[in-house]
Amino acid sequence: MRKPKIVILGAGYGGLMTTVRLQKHLGINEADIVLVNKNDYHYETTWLHEASAGTLHHDKVRYDILDVIDRNKVEFVQGTVQQINKEEKKVILENGEIDYDYLVIALGGEPETFGIKGLKEYAFGITNVNSSRLLREHIEYQFATYNTEEEKNDTRLTIVVGGAGFTGIEFLGELTNRIPKLCHEYDIDPHKVKVICVEAAPTVLPGFDPELVQYAVSQLERKGVEFLIGTAIKECTPDGILVAKGEEEPREIKAGTVVWAAGVRGNSVIEKSGFEAMRGRVKVAKDLRVPGFDDIFIIGDCSLVINEEINRPYPPTAQIAMQQGECAARNLAALVRGKSDLEEFKFDNKGTVCSLGEHDAIGVVFGKKLTGTSASIMKKVVDNRALYMIGGAGLVLKKGKFNVF
Repeated sequence: MRKPKIVILGAGYGGLMTTVRLQKHLGINEADIVLVNKNDYHYETTWLHEASAGTLHHDKVRYDILDVIDRNKVEFVQGTVQQINKEEKKVILENGEIDYDYLVIALGGEPETFGIKGLKEYAFGITNVNSSRLLREHIEYQFATYNTEEEKNDTRLTIVVGGAGFTGIEFLGELTNRIPKLCHEYDIDPHKVKVICVEAAPTVLPGFDPELVQYAVSQLERKGVEFLIGTAIKECTPDGILVAKGEEEPREIKAGTVVWAAGVRGNSVIEKSGFEAMRGRVKVAKDLRVPGFDDIFIIGDCSLVINEEINRPYPPTAQIAMQQGECAARNLAALVRGKSDLEEFKFDNKGTVCSLGEHDAIGVVFGKKLTGTSASIMKKVVDNRALYMIGGAGLVLKKGKFNVF
């Protein structure tokens, strides 16, 4: 009897968790498991702000996929997904195609620019290892070349961050730790450097505890960040940005570096493949399958799961993606064994921690508010736990964070 073929697209938090759990749930003779990913490595998306600011080497945020999968049970295919043919049950890759009996789509998100002119052309993103390297090198170049010009252009040392959500705030925390070191290294007066955060929403970290938000803002302001809240970026240009509050006439802010950290949408493959979606995210059934397609699961940034308490979608986070991966793996194992009664996904929110730099953070963990060093330690515990769940103690020892004080 032919073994069913399970294909998992994407080796981010959700896809890799599905894979490592499936290889435990299923025997070698029960199913063929294929993991497809663009790169031969997984990267910790929640660490990219550190690599982008230059406070953590980019190699530290990634590890080889082959180091954490069981190669006797899982076939790894390095390839870029172009489209999914749901009717023929095929995945079209840049070079070839793969058929499937069951499919898990965990392709992750893409930046959402909301149609703002010039963002794609002139702003840096914090989206993957290479974009983080590019941003770090660009910032360092701006500092390194500042004193080499006869007429010093201070706007070269102005850094604008678009977005005061988690990515924006965590990047600002690392950046403000890095700037004094760059100033010292390149003989620059720290007062020449300007860091501006622009957020269209009426508050920093929308939806987060107001008391903790106030702590974060005051800490970052103390380190030199200027916040423009309730202010929208209207356009990004080679020289900076145009911003406005409400219907005001846009004004220019000249900057040598513009970083866009204000939005994520699902992968464009979702819409190319004809799934019914909102900003690239598919509203999945309670068992994480696509309505009308019992052979397809969607998890992570490409899925939309409603928080029934507030009737709004859960924000896409690593925590929810990993829990979805565990649930999808159990449901796939049940289907392979001929069971039709699948588990419903229920998100167990263990808390949220937002880093403000090496030894500072804010968070709510098990209902308790944390700030400062205690929150920073908890952030590292969360990061190490994610590594442990995928690769065990060996991966934690190799890649974990232990500098807690």
